[in-house]
Amino acid sequence: MPDADTVVFIPAWNEEQALPAVLDELRAGLPDADVLVIDDGSTDATATVAAARGAIVVSFGENRGLRAGIAAGYREADERGYAFCGRVDADGQHPVEDLRRLLELVRSDSCDVAIGSRFVHDDDYASDRYVLPRSRRLGTGLVQRALHLRLGRRFHDPMSGMAVVNRDAMRVMAQPYFSGAPEVEALLRLKRAGLRVEEVAVHMRERSHGHSKLQGTKAVKLVLTVVGTLLFFRWLRNRRA
Repeated sequence: MPDADTVVFIPAWNEEQALPAVLDELRAGLPDADVLVIDDGSTDATATVAAARGAIVVSFGENRGLRAGIAAGYREADERGYAFCGRVDADGQHPVEDLRRLLELVRSDSCDVAIGSRFVHDDDYASDRYVLPRSRRLGTGLVQRALHLRLGRRFHDPMSGMAVVNRDAMRVMAQPYFSGAPEVEALLRLKRAGLRVEEVAVHMRERSHGHSKLQGTKAVKLVLTVVGTLLFFRWLRNRRA
């Protein structure tokens, strides 16, 4: 069993520039948590940078994609015996103080899974703090409506890369993903497992380095992938079985 009861994992592919600041922020904001970097076959110094800053590093021999990185992060957390597992992205968008709030919710048994949302608001998080580019509003609205039909509830930010889960949810989310929208597939699995999921207002910063890959035709393809996952989840589940 690890000394810490919590691990935060980061899926990373060629993120040597952004990763140091993310790791330093996690160490400062969650000093009692372990940090795990899933190096998705990077061709730069991602693994070296992560190890130099004290992270546990699991490296793939080749680039396997985000869905493999997400499953591996939760699987490693489960197999290593952690009670709680957080996830943030490697691009510096996720503030550690918000991740800590999510962890407190799960620790208190208010939910099994807490997911950070750009689009949920409350007294401390204004509704207009994150404005989608016009080119992505239609697709996001379509995804939200489709997800509402499948989950039986509104879910505002299904592609969020910030989450904290307990051990029960960890095992559900560690299974291999078959769709190109692993976060959405995970939500459907969690619903089927009867686990409690809370969507929590958080801040998300601009990327510290590089550019978002969700531009133009890639954004359209992602919307179609998400909708396809929602429509064919049962078939994907049967295929896994």
